[in-house]
Amino acid sequence: MNAQPTPSVPDLADTPFGLHSVCRTLSEADATLERFAWLGDRLAAAVWVRETRETETVYERPGHHTLSCYIDGGYRTERQKLPGIYGAPSRLCALPGDHESRWWVRGHMHFMHLYFLPEHFTQRAVSELDLEPRELTLADRTYFEDERIAMLCQTLAHEDWTDPQGLLRSNETAHEALSLLLRSQSVRRPGAVLKGGLSVATRRRLRDYIDAHLGEPLTLGALAEIACLSEYHLARMFRTSFGQPPHAWIAAQRLERARALLRSTAQPLVQIAAECGYANASHFSHRFRDAFGAAPNTFRQAVQK
Repeated sequence: MNAQPTPSVPDLADTPFGLHSVCRTLSEADATLERFAWLGDRLAAAVWVRETRETETVYERPGHHTLSCYIDGGYRTERQKLPGIYGAPSRLCALPGDHESRWWVRGHMHFMHLYFLPEHFTQRAVSELDLEPRELTLADRTYFEDERIAMLCQTLAHEDWTDPQGLLRSNETAHEALSLLLRSQSVRRPGAVLKGGLSVATRRRLRDYIDAHLGEPLTLGALAEIACLSEYHLARMFRTSFGQPPHAWIAAQRLERARALLRSTAQPLVQIAAECGYANASHFSHRFRDAFGAAPNTFRQAVQK
């Protein structure tokens, strides 16, 4: 049986965010890219391996966040500002997009990276932490331990990314890992002065109203009435506080509820469509396929527990 060819660094010129700096840095440090995949929702994953030569690796403000998990090795790799603290299997690093770091890399390392944008992380703040996206950022953490996140990273690293259902499962796994990362490794943005936007009470009222009425038509006028603002001011302040304009936030919430129902129930598509505010099952299927690249039933088969 012929050995599988080692993938080259992917062509990332036209991708949703550039990974050029990280890929170049690792390649120059003699790391070999084993596998790479776009997982959907502008999430990317890669598995790297590196052998014995000692090198200095420098990351300089890559512009995207990175979650790193050691699969094997890393016992003699250390960050220069944290001498004497070494990697090991299942140890994790959270590297914000604006971070800079220098590492002494020694010996065998086999590790996985999950690449994501700041908005992947912060837009969960409203629904999961009752905070505004602009309040939080990813903490810069070196070699922390989290059993659940490490397990999800290991699952992701060993998933078959060439299989469409494997990609759907990987997307779900990545989102679960990011949700846990938000809760355990987020910090208040240093020096952030929150100007404009909605009050905490108004943001909560709008969020709760949208959640309670996803199965019904939702209009900017109705939201403006809830917030006691003009439609113009509501649209502008909503985007500031939610990280998205109202129509995009509502569409995302409908898709997320549909995903949850497909994952956890056996409800027919027509019922899910009605609960999530779609005109009919066909409209729902079209929107779902546009968002996730798979029909609802295909998604259900891939991820249902």
